[in-house]
Amino acid sequence: MGKDIIRGYVRYLKLQRGMSGNTLDAYQRDLQKLLDYLKHEEKDVLEVTLEDLQHFAASLHDIGIHPRSQCRILSGIRSFYHFLLIDGYRDDDPTELLESPQIGDHLPEVLSTAEVDQLEASIDLSKWEGHRNRAIIETLFSCGLRVSELVNLKLSSLYLDEEYVRVLGKGSKERLVPISKRAIQELRYWFDDRNHMSIKPGEEDYVFLNRRGAHLTRVMILIMIKRQAELAGIQKTISPHTLRHSFATALLEGGADLRIIQALLGHERIGTTEIYTHIDTSTLRDEILEHHPRNMKLAAKE
Repeated sequence: MGKDIIRGYVRYLKLQRGMSGNTLDAYQRDLQKLLDYLKHEEKDVLEVTLEDLQHFAASLHDIGIHPRSQCRILSGIRSFYHFLLIDGYRDDDPTELLESPQIGDHLPEVLSTAEVDQLEASIDLSKWEGHRNRAIIETLFSCGLRVSELVNLKLSSLYLDEEYVRVLGKGSKERLVPISKRAIQELRYWFDDRNHMSIKPGEEDYVFLNRRGAHLTRVMILIMIKRQAELAGIQKTISPHTLRHSFATALLEGGADLRIIQALLGHERIGTTEIYTHIDTSTLRDEILEHHPRNMKLAAKE
């Protein structure tokens, strides 16, 4: 996008909106977030659709930006597209129906185990990516990973015989997370397909790859899960982060101790984990996976 458009936008903010220097800087930083995202997606900012902006908004959530900050960023994006409209760069405003996240201590959408099963059952296993997508959904739900942790998951970090994965979280902090037998099974199905792929040099250790043999991005995972939810007939607005919340909620309802959930999620502060509950929990600490519905189901069958 031409620098003259940015200069015109800054002039608009300063002269017509009367913004101060600090506010101007904040608006430009927020706009740059969108520009960086669109560059990665190979999208033209002047041809952006509402769907593109919805994906951008979802990506802000998935990288952990607080809802208040999301609202501020999206407010700046609306201001920018309003400027493009009134200055004749566009004939429409794609932000007109763009919704901001609700602010508060409410939990985002959570999927029940039945809904996760519904999501996985809707995947077409005749397609090359079928087993991969099932393994992605099951790993997110069974391990509670952040989407950034999932896309960077390495084969060398899997200890499937011991039923653990080593996860590199925020601040390069490592943690060991138990992985369910169901997730291991789905991973092994995916590995059967993965072994027949041509993998790009340097990408050999990544668990999840695209059809070109390179590791996936957060946005690819987001789009896949949203499309799959639509195919599965799930009406909730979900993202990869929904499966992480569903993991924590399932553990809590199964009786797991809140501090164990904190450790599994990689939260530095217990306060971050406490959004999941205002009720007392028991201290079933020894076999944490026994509290997750995947393992509880398997145990009942054995």
